[in-house]
Formats: sequence, C-alpha cells, structure tokens
Amino acid sequence: MTVYAQQLQDLERLAFQVSPAPQLITGHRRMLDCNQAFLRLFGYEREELLDHLTLLLYPSQADYQSIGERSEHWLRNGQGASYTDERFMQHRNGEVFWARAHGFSLTPDDPFGLMIWHFERLDRQLAPTVSLTPREREISLHIVNGLTCKEVARKLAISHRTVEVHRARLMKKLQAKNSAELVSKIIYIS
Repeated sequence: MTVYAQQLQDLERLAFQVSPAPQLITGHRRMLDCNQAFLRLFGYEREELLDHLTLLLYPSQADYQSIGERSEHWLRNGQGASYTDERFMQHRNGEVFWARAHGFSLTPDDPFGLMIWHFERLDRQLAPTVSLTPREREISLHIVNGLTCKEVARKLAISHRTVEVHRARLMKKLQAKNSAELVSKIIYIS
C-alpha cells in the first residue's frame, strides 16, 4: 500500500469515527463497528458492543424479532438494498426512545451479511401527564414489551378479562386510537 493510499484510508476511518450521524456496521445482526455519535446515542463504550447482537439495543426480544423479520422481508423481496423504519430503541440506562433507522445492505444476496445503519433519535411530544393506578402501570409495562392481554394475565396471575378492562382504560386515559399509539404514549409517560 502506498503512503497516499494509507493516508486516505486513515482519513476515511477518521471521518467515520467523528461523523455527527450515529452509524453502526453489522454482520448478520452482530455489531462489528460503530462511531462516537452512535456510542453517545446509546450510552455504551465501544468494547461493550462489538461482536454482540443488536438485540442489546432493543427494549424487547419481540421488537428485535419483528423488526428483523420485517426488514429482511423488505430487502429480500427486491425492494432495494436499503430499509428505513421508525422503532423503539433502548439506551444503556434502560430509557426507551423512538428512533428512525436507515439500513443499507452491502451484500444484497445475503441482506444481513454486511450492513451499515444510521440512527436518528426522534423527539415526540410528550403525552399529557396522566395519573395511572398501580395496576395500570404494571400492565402498561407488559404492553410496551409486546405481550398480549392473555400473556399479561398469565404473568400477573389474573384474568385476561381484567387485563382487557385495564387496557381499555389506558386507551381512554391516553387517548390512543390503536395499540402502536398506546405503546408510544405509555413510553413517554413512564
């Protein structure tokens, strides 16, 4: 390698590391490299992330699974080499936040083989302060993690009808029109 080529490679590496855009490079959903802005966004040290599954950055296993399936389906079915969505992500301190994710596959025949991702934290208006009962708060934590009313009922050893009643009250209190909106509003009042 010539001196010029080495200098160019060093500059490219520096540009990646100091870019203001949070970026992550993955191989089969395993974190291979990330820049400083990404570390700030998620609150980790670089060594804590490298060679770990991106599951570490999701609020639940269900979110990790469903987003993975959706993005892989999009990439494999000829929609292009890039994928964008809005999703919940989790900071190292446990804070769940809304983010836009842009992924680009460098290996179209094996979409997750090698990808580069850009993340952007989205600021949403906070829901008005709502007073939740202790049971509503307990149930809301399970709803945020993707559990159905029956699954919540089994975890809390109560009737699924009781969970449905509390869920309906949460929908009304938070003025949510659907489940996705309910989850979003629960996260912002927590």
